[in-house]
Amino acid sequence: MNVSDVPAEAACSCHLETTIPTLGPAKLDSPLPFHSWADGHMIPIHVDGDLCEEVEEPFCLHFEAAGPRRKLYFDPRRAKCAIVTCGGLCPGLNDVIRSIVMEAYHAYDVPSVLGIPYGLEGFIARYGHHVQELTPAGVQDIHRFGGTMLGTSRGPQSPEEIVDMLERSNVSILFVIGGDGSMKAAQSIAAEVQRRSLKLSVVGIPKTIDNDINFIAQSFGFETAVAKATEAIQCAHTEACGVYNGIGLVKLMGRESGFIAARAALALKEVNFVLIPEAPFTLEGEGGLLPALEERLRARHHAVIVAAEGAGQHLLDRGEEKDVSGNRVLGDITGLLRREIARYLREAGLPFTLKYIDPSYIIRSIPATPNDKVYCGLLGQYAVHAAMAGRTGMVVGRLQDKFVHLPLALVTSRRRKLNIASDFWRAVLESTGQGGLAGMLPPDLHHS
Repeated sequence: MNVSDVPAEAACSCHLETTIPTLGPAKLDSPLPFHSWADGHMIPIHVDGDLCEEVEEPFCLHFEAAGPRRKLYFDPRRAKCAIVTCGGLCPGLNDVIRSIVMEAYHAYDVPSVLGIPYGLEGFIARYGHHVQELTPAGVQDIHRFGGTMLGTSRGPQSPEEIVDMLERSNVSILFVIGGDGSMKAAQSIAAEVQRRSLKLSVVGIPKTIDNDINFIAQSFGFETAVAKATEAIQCAHTEACGVYNGIGLVKLMGRESGFIAARAALALKEVNFVLIPEAPFTLEGEGGLLPALEERLRARHHAVIVAAEGAGQHLLDRGEEKDVSGNRVLGDITGLLRREIARYLREAGLPFTLKYIDPSYIIRSIPATPNDKVYCGLLGQYAVHAAMAGRTGMVVGRLQDKFVHLPLALVTSRRRKLNIASDFWRAVLESTGQGGLAGMLPPDLHHS
């Protein structure tokens, strides 16, 4: 790890090791016909609070460049790959699958790529799922559709049983496409592989529609999600403007981070209030949402509210219940908002009409936009390059327009959150005009 300008330990409490594990010396010549290789190339990345929320002062880290290597660890003619998709759906999953298969077959002439069905369950025999052989002919059209041709599931499975299956199937390389929980599973699989001293590469492709994987500035599918979310917001705005004192309320994805809600609000400029998990708003009293909404309606007679699903959890009675992925079960913030808005405005004697829109499952299931398709294709190609060269325990990511290798330990150390002290969030506050609400800024940045 190379760090310059500011000592990393003084600048951020994140785990900052950037060294990528390898299975051993790469000794075989690459079959790729290139004259420019990524060997030995380290890319300096400027790390600030937008990339890692806990950064106190900006500093620089150096990451291993993604790309083809002159020497390979695996003999392409004898390698066998496997691909698994985990967690919730996200635009671009099929594009990544297709890219990996096409690169493995056409660039490296790998003889076999297995598709693991229904997430981590597909490794475990008792579930009865059948592994499928992925070929260029079988995946050539899948990028036209949303979802994942392999299916997916949530919840943990035994890394020992997963590695048992990989051993029995003579798999050389495992590609795990998924979010924070999936990358932690990939880390556990890589640790079990290392414990058994197996020569098996584990490479992750980070997927999260919430854009909340640590050190991944923008995950694939996020741009598509924002584009579709703006359509829902436009519909809410139209509904709100169509009646006297109309309110459009839109619920968007974002369990612990408000990136989709914030970006979509900036894209459309029709949103008056954006509620995100990172900004603990209040309902009543000075700086409360409800008095601000009343003021907005009396002045303009319409309003649009966008709420991330994880916003306002401090206002709800939450238990300790967890879902199958180990995530805390969220309270229904939009249900609370609808009840409290109705109560407050009726008590204020203000007539209103509220329309509620939840486009979450539509957004998750659509095909990727062209820019996201390009991104997915590159991620798949770079993942194959890394694996064939013997890299393991890592993910491929794009940082500041450069594709790099990141250790699994780094991306799983915490979930990325929107920095409400950032210029980006300031732009959201300026666009919506909600800067006077309580909780919109860190305490040290509030002004009277």
